[in-house]
Amino acid sequence: MEKIKVIVGLGSCGIAAGAKKVFDKIKDIQKTENLEFELKKTSCIGMCYREPLVEVIDETGSFMYGEIDEDKAAEIIEKHLKKNEPIKDYVVKADTFKTIDNTFIDDQVKITLRNCGYIDPENIEEYEARDGYRAIKKIAGQSVSRLDVIQTIINSGLRGRGGGGFPTGLKWKFANNNKAEDKYIICNADEGDPGAFMDRSVLEGDPHSVVEGMIIGAYAIEATDGVIYCRAEYPLAIKRLEIAIDQARKKGYLGKNVLGIHGFNFDIYIKEGAGAFVCGEETALIASVEGERGMPRKRPPFPAASGLWKQPTNINNVETLANIPWIIINSAQAYSKYGTEKSKGTKVFALAGKIKRSGLAEVPMGMTIRDVIFKIGGGIQNDKKFKAVQMGGPSGGCIPEHLLDTIVDYDSVNATGAIMGSGGMVVMDEETCMIDVAKFFLDFTQKESCGKCTFCRVGTKRMLEILTRITEGEGEEGDIERLEELAYQIKDSSLCGLGQTAPNPVLTTIKYFRHEYEAHIYDKKCPAKVCKKLLTYEVDPEKCTGCTVCAINCPTDAIDGSRKEVHFIRQDDCIQCGSCFTKCKFDAIKVF
Repeated sequence: MEKIKVIVGLGSCGIAAGAKKVFDKIKDIQKTENLEFELKKTSCIGMCYREPLVEVIDETGSFMYGEIDEDKAAEIIEKHLKKNEPIKDYVVKADTFKTIDNTFIDDQVKITLRNCGYIDPENIEEYEARDGYRAIKKIAGQSVSRLDVIQTIINSGLRGRGGGGFPTGLKWKFANNNKAEDKYIICNADEGDPGAFMDRSVLEGDPHSVVEGMIIGAYAIEATDGVIYCRAEYPLAIKRLEIAIDQARKKGYLGKNVLGIHGFNFDIYIKEGAGAFVCGEETALIASVEGERGMPRKRPPFPAASGLWKQPTNINNVETLANIPWIIINSAQAYSKYGTEKSKGTKVFALAGKIKRSGLAEVPMGMTIRDVIFKIGGGIQNDKKFKAVQMGGPSGGCIPEHLLDTIVDYDSVNATGAIMGSGGMVVMDEETCMIDVAKFFLDFTQKESCGKCTFCRVGTKRMLEILTRITEGEGEEGDIERLEELAYQIKDSSLCGLGQTAPNPVLTTIKYFRHEYEAHIYDKKCPAKVCKKLLTYEVDPEKCTGCTVCAINCPTDAIDGSRKEVHFIRQDDCIQCGSCFTKCKFDAIKVF
């Protein structure tokens, strides 16, 4: 019988939740008690909401344990490993029985995430054991032409997963058509959307799939060098990429005459970015790689004609490249059977916000947003009412409840006013103020603007000022119209995608939640009770015990009342800080 395997998820989410302590505890017990099992590490399997995760594989199958701390880890070793008694109360996924978390897994189709959580990302042999580098070996062994590789990707229907959705095969074809002594392929790993962590998880969990995708892309367009542009805030992803690239070189997947393909000389290096959101735009990214300030330039020329160092350059994002080896191995038809007519394959989403099961989910295009949130994501935290979902990050928009049956594909999501983007889904419940949400995202893009375009630099600032006034109770008649006018001017006059999409959160919240804007402006009320300066706090005489806690904690001494007597808030002195509400133990503070 093979040794029992114990595998601990050591992605960033797992480590943040305490997985490194769990791993060290298991390792210490194994050493102290001289136990015979194989202790391994992997990365995130997508169930971030259940981290730390520990998987035990024995002769009966796999048992994934969730929310494990050091004490639970010791208990698993004692009962499961020593006595062969799995602890069902801790199991979140198993081969032999179903759990409450099965719906998170059952409706997913894993292509991009096929290896994440299943292999040690720092072990190339484990990647190879799951068809790793088989795609580039197939190309080399069967002498598949560059144009045939490109045609396969075109036939698959794969579109760029970075947000633009441009057909990947066509992009490669344009780069292939430009003949030059030097060509470049760049992996855009500059994931900067708030609430997005798809690319980071792929790089941490399966870096070789991205490396292999780049090698195939380089062969197709005849590139000589590759660059992975990854933000420095992803240290674990960068570490594992460095290990993967070094291992690939030693195995002959990178270097001179790759896998015996005469004249195919290709290598990859990593460029760490400083975290500028605008560098997700292709030409700004190229400027940053060249050592310049990350600012976009006019197009044409497009990067396929003149990109890095003015040479033909192809740029794909992490998720796009991770799909490439699977398509080459399994065929374009196998990939295109998933999805819709114009949006083929699968899409990875980062589920965040007020959702029960936060984490990564890969679903076939064509699934409804409702099913992603309520079937896979488990619904809204504390069973509150769904209000909206922000898709596409700061460049996207808010989709309301009545559009939940919108299917996940580029055209359908765009029709709502949002965009697919790189795959962030920030879920909001009934206690979310939509003007506050719009302000949050616009504040982000306004700060991230490179400043090159006047409308983007100044226009977003003016919009932010109006939104701030509205949330502080100083909104004026005509503010909604001013926001719309500025929004369309910014969209029409900005050079790059940052400015062209920055107003989307404002426009979609006005479109679907105009009544909230009107309540803020005309009634001076925040329906969600979020905007502090629009709230009124009063003492409920039926519940007040006269404990004086609210008065003691009031920073402006706006609360009158003696001990054991009903208290009273002087509204003229109240600054709506909410300290009385948070400190009261008797639910005696009412908010209006």
